[in-house]
Amino acid sequence: MMSDHKGHVVTANRSSINRSVRSAALGAAFSESDFLLQLGAAVRGARANIGMTRRELARRSGVSQRYIALIEAGKGNVSIVLLLRILNSFRSDATKAA
Repeated sequence: MMSDHKGHVVTANRSSINRSVRSAALGAAFSESDFLLQLGAAVRGARANIGMTRRELARRSGVSQRYIALIEAGKGNVSIVLLLRILNSFRSDATKAA
């Protein structure tokens, strides 16, 4: 669980992701494009919740601003390793704020 610079819990659009995961578990089709759109919304929401710019996220994660914009738009087919780098950038910001 992450928190922003004010100590608020960052949810990052978790409800829409949870709905999709439940649908997939129940046998409903889970399209890659829907998943990427929801992942992008979650990254954008988490970044916005802690007040981080794309430029700052790019600097901290080592992922280009352009690629972060693609991920947030649901157009970047992000690897798990890049996603981990982005997540760690959010966590380092939450740790500094605490």
